[in-house]
Amino acid sequence: MPTITGYTYKGRNEAGKIVKGKMDASGEAAVASKMRMLGLSPVEIAAAPEATGLNREISIPGLSKGVTLKDLAIMSRQMSTMTSAGLSLLRTLSILAEQTESKPLAKILVTVRDDVEAGSSLSDSMKKFPQDFPPIMINMVRAGETGGFLDNALNTVATNFEKEVELRNSIKSAMTYPIVVVVMVILAVAGMLIFIVPVFKDMYEGMGGTLPLPTQFLVILSQNMIWAGPLIIIVAVVTAIWWKQNKNTESVRQKVDPLKLKMPVFGMLNVKLAIARFSRNFADMIGAGVPILQSLAIVGETSGNWVIEKALVKVADSVRTGKSIAGPLSEEPVFPAMVTQMVAVGEDSGALQPMLEKIADFYDQEVKTTTEQLTSLIEPLLIAFLGIVVGGMIVALYLPIFNIYSLIE
Repeated sequence: MPTITGYTYKGRNEAGKIVKGKMDASGEAAVASKMRMLGLSPVEIAAAPEATGLNREISIPGLSKGVTLKDLAIMSRQMSTMTSAGLSLLRTLSILAEQTESKPLAKILVTVRDDVEAGSSLSDSMKKFPQDFPPIMINMVRAGETGGFLDNALNTVATNFEKEVELRNSIKSAMTYPIVVVVMVILAVAGMLIFIVPVFKDMYEGMGGTLPLPTQFLVILSQNMIWAGPLIIIVAVVTAIWWKQNKNTESVRQKVDPLKLKMPVFGMLNVKLAIARFSRNFADMIGAGVPILQSLAIVGETSGNWVIEKALVKVADSVRTGKSIAGPLSEEPVFPAMVTQMVAVGEDSGALQPMLEKIADFYDQEVKTTTEQLTSLIEPLLIAFLGIVVGGMIVALYLPIFNIYSLIE
């Protein structure tokens, strides 16, 4: 993969004026080529000096924001519009690299553009960035390049990603309130244990007597918060880092993903979400002309769940032997009967793609409805939980006060 370097340049435009600027490219030849595309005659090209001190861009490993699905959706929509308008692929990639707000995506597009200029296909160049371009996007682009409908393929990718972003945003929005309440409970409990309980403890010790069991429990928690608090934070941070690095490994997914589908309440939500992704991606792949077997392998990877991915591997093996899709699909318990029956009808009528789109639309709506119902149910439960925890601590703190007069006597 070419190394991207920053360059400064001077060029003369059609009016004869000198224009200065900066750009990222794989070499001076690439800079000169881009300048000519912008209507500039190269005068001077030099490597940009490395930023130092406060001007240096800070990048923290594991925390730096990469290419998001929203970035890809915007890029795909813009690329589809420009290619359908007759712009060359090279000029389209140059414009996108210049105007995108995502710096990681801009650097990638510079490399992709240089590869395409050197004779590589767009899909082959995108394949060099598997962490940034999903398999479904790469294969859709390849199908569009082969069939001569790249603009339509990119338009389909953009629509797919936009719906996925919308679905994710609706789920995040619904979960914001519960997360805030849980954080408030944790902060309230920690604050009371650290600052309030010790005050009451000192007051009770001066009175003598035996503290009630709930109060003794709070006092023990308060005394251990000095070492338990930092330990909990460290364990949480280490767990989060480990999870981010290992959540996509085969061994972890094999154990965690089945549990996601069996969780109380949230398990059905995860099933609906995975089926919605499978149906939408499968419909898009078929519409783009990607072979069925290749489509099944790709949509399995993009479903987001190991159980569905392995189920689709079995389905692909059966289809390879000449069987229909609906038959082996019905043997996998993760797929509801409605899905397999609609797929069977789509196969029999020759309208598999529209039928898959209807399944995707249905389960997208189901996910939204289930999320709203969960939110309306979780809110009162969390408020009750907050009241029980904080109220219980207050009652435990004031229980000894009821014995003050007997202790004084």
